[in-house]
Amino acid sequence: MVFGMATTKITITLEDDQVRAIREYVGAGKSSSVSAFVKHAVGVALFDAEGWRTMLDDALRQTGGRLTKEERAWADSLLHDPAGKKGAGSRSAGKNRAA
Repeated sequence: MVFGMATTKITITLEDDQVRAIREYVGAGKSSSVSAFVKHAVGVALFDAEGWRTMLDDALRQTGGRLTKEERAWADSLLHDPAGKKGAGSRSAGKNRAA
């Protein structure tokens, strides 16, 4: 435990296969505990989210500021399929990430 750092115990719900995979990492000595693994994963996710927020804020600043309601509606129409299916943009983004 790190002294001077406040912590809070919480309960989370994960998919069974995620829990199995985390326990395999712990069993293989790649993480000291399930809690340590999840704590690290949350830290990475928060760092990543802040990085994206900073990049977005910078891009918006360089291109004229926040999106208008019309621009946001247009972007949402591209990113969110009302039927709940992934759009072409989501599939192509996934392919680019895997490449």
